[in-house]
Amino acid sequence: MSEAQKVIIGGISGGVGSALAKRLHVSGWQIAGFARNEHELVKLREALPGVETAVCDATDAAAVGDVMPKLIESIGGVDAYVHAIGSIFIKPAHLTKDEDWAATLNTNLNSGFYALRAVLGPMQKQQRGSCLFFSTAAAQVGIANHEAIAAAKGGIEAMVRSAAATYASRGIRVNAIAPSLTETPLSRPLIGSEQGLEISKKMHPLGQIGQPEDVASLAEWLVSGSAGFVTGQTFVMDGGVSTIVPKPRI
Repeated sequence: MSEAQKVIIGGISGGVGSALAKRLHVSGWQIAGFARNEHELVKLREALPGVETAVCDATDAAAVGDVMPKLIESIGGVDAYVHAIGSIFIKPAHLTKDEDWAATLNTNLNSGFYALRAVLGPMQKQQRGSCLFFSTAAAQVGIANHEAIAAAKGGIEAMVRSAAATYASRGIRVNAIAPSLTETPLSRPLIGSEQGLEISKKMHPLGQIGQPEDVASLAEWLVSGSAGFVTGQTFVMDGGVSTIVPKPRI
């Protein structure tokens, strides 16, 4: 019997992070992760027995550097790291305050770099591993009022490509997924009303928004051995927003 694969998930209690944890739990992975909200982590541990968690602010470089080795030790290694952390900030550049710009970069870009840096040590020692980050469809195509978040997530995509090049010779794969609007707690301010939800659906050629399970399904494949020849890629999952113009609905 082969040894169970081991994964660390940053943002494990969020919509996509928890959906991925559930899928990998069913598949027999050993799972650990961190998030800011202890209450949500308790609920996750109750739902998924055996999952190891820790409270950590992903924007605190020292805290991430401290928690990563502890979580890796708690499950006996790391085969994959998934950074399911981000925010939604929609406002035009001229209305974006300095503190909003800084917070958007900190949450979406800085946190990703801190986590990548922290997990690379163990992965380089074992000469294998897979890292997965999350971008956004707004980094693929111009969407009004997304300047700050598009810049931050565009940075993630550039980081992914560079890291994939740097660490390919050490057996480490680095990829990203760029979803469009997905139905998670983070998106509630946008889709919490019936009108908001309908507007969001109409923006997508498929006439619907994404579900956490959709994204988690692709994420599960990307961190698995089945994607062993895939690195340096950003996979867009956006219902066609960034690539097609739909036929008019008659």
